[in-house]
Amino acid sequence: MPTGTSNAWTRRSNPSPRVDTGALVATRHRSIDGIEAAAWNSLEHEGVPFLRHEFLAALEHTNVACPATGWTPSHITVSEGLTLVGAMPLYAKSHSWGEFVFDFSWADAYRRHGMPYYPKLVAATPFTPATGPRLLLRPGADGPRVRRALITAALEAEPDASSLHVQFATPAEAEWLAGEGLLLRLDCQFHWQNRGYACFDDFLGSFTAEKRKKAKRERRRVQEAGVTFEMRLAGELSAPEWERVYALHASTFHRHGHEPYLNPDFFAEVGRSESIAPRVLLARHHGDIIATAIFFQGRDTLYGRYWGAAGDFHSLHFEACYHQGIEYCIGQGLSRFEPGTQGEHKIARGFSPTLTESAHLIRDPRFRSAIERYLADERTAIRAYAADAAGHVPYRAEAPLPDLPADDA
Repeated sequence: MPTGTSNAWTRRSNPSPRVDTGALVATRHRSIDGIEAAAWNSLEHEGVPFLRHEFLAALEHTNVACPATGWTPSHITVSEGLTLVGAMPLYAKSHSWGEFVFDFSWADAYRRHGMPYYPKLVAATPFTPATGPRLLLRPGADGPRVRRALITAALEAEPDASSLHVQFATPAEAEWLAGEGLLLRLDCQFHWQNRGYACFDDFLGSFTAEKRKKAKRERRRVQEAGVTFEMRLAGELSAPEWERVYALHASTFHRHGHEPYLNPDFFAEVGRSESIAPRVLLARHHGDIIATAIFFQGRDTLYGRYWGAAGDFHSLHFEACYHQGIEYCIGQGLSRFEPGTQGEHKIARGFSPTLTESAHLIRDPRFRSAIERYLADERTAIRAYAADAAGHVPYRAEAPLPDLPADDA
């Protein structure tokens, strides 16, 4: 792992909310509302809806991301003159929940050595394991210079933070961050890619005969149960419908002994935003809403995020969360479908292993060395797992396959 400039990013004192980095001026913001929405949204976010000002603001306005929940906003912007040229959605964390890049063992190691792991800094969208840029740049900006200014300002503003974690970065960002001395961490999700399918049956035509038969049987069982589906824009739902949707969503968390991360006020606010416009799938049985799945649509990608159901209907989860989403992507000409984390059961429905990357700056050199060794072994294991999973995709050998994980360099 290259060392880059990591030696310069050590623990600092006397933090300042504004850091002058040559002609660039970096500012720390304790609320996203302190940043002009149009300026933030003008930065390149690759069409990812979770990086829009409106989405991040909704998290703060409804107390989903706030100090009381362990997500203290500490956003960084970099300006050149009067022009915003870079920004980082950043939070000081007092725990590791809601990130989906698990470092509980790292926190425990710090605790056992009598050192504080929290607060730590996390560059991500809370509760959202979707890949996207984390060091947002103005088109045409000096990328390396602005990115360094963002990271330097983050560390200057939070000198007591043990570490900085850039979660679910884009491949280009991850490569640059590794060159700057941050430690890369791999994980594996399962994504669907559109190969120009004309319809859902055309997509199933790329399956082997056995896998195609199973997928059709799954869909038929839901249809025979009398379940029907409708995809609606969130703003089209009535108040009683939203109440039912949220109750179903919350029930998924309650069954696992947890409270939902998101609250009704959050869904109400994002539901009013035309720029985010969540899609809500309603599954009805004899007119009653018995299941739901909530999706967000980006520039070329559909994101599946939240699901809930009442009653036990065979294959309903697969139909609502995967088949309906794929059919929607084909109809809308979207190229990708990211249905969330984990889930080997997604492979049989046409999703393929896809590597995701995060980058980690560990300030203490002793822990950095230990974590570096751990991550090297973990990367080998993750690549082996993804390669094995790729051997179980349902596609015919002669069918055009989605991109599969490359060998480690």
